Amino acid sequence: MIRNRRGGRRQNDETAELSITAFMNLMVILVPFLLITAVFSRMAILELNLPGSSNEPADQQDQVFQLEIIVRSDKIEVGDRNQGLLGVYPKSDDGYDYEALRAKLAELKKRYPKKTEAAILLEQDIAYDTLVQIMDTVRVVEIVDEEAASVKRFELFPDISIGDAPVLKGGA
Repeated sequence: MIRNRRGGRRQNDETAELSITAFMNLMVILVPFLLITAVFSRMAILELNLPGSSNEPADQQDQVFQLEIIVRSDKIEVGDRNQGLLGVYPKSDDGYDYEALRAKLAELKKRYPKKTEAAILLEQDIAYDTLVQIMDTVRVVEIVDEEAASVKRFELFPDISIGDAPVLKGGA
């Protein structure tokens, strides 16, 4: 019913209601759906250094320790570019021996505490998962303290460069 008010304006006795029931039903379904389907992942980004040409004189390069981890299909070789091979860890039926590699890298870190660079050189058909495990092994060592019931993490060689492994003589 419409009545006249002063000034000739009309007012509607019945006020229109805004129906938000359909919108609320949509939100009740949509919000949990979006939360369930959202991907919650932790992204870790590693900065890799590509090997380049050096401007240092050759006699200074010869004296510097340059750690190389060569990953082959049947073994892992740890060496110094200037001194040669420091250790070989054959692949067994269970896979690569990451624990022996970790022990060798910890020993090298004690010998060269200021060294942070390492080069990982891979043969052509090495799996990506193997590369990630090698990188994790080269970057950090975890030491379990049983008395304190805790795990301590120590950096080994966090500055990693990746390249192609040298081809073995004889094509093997």
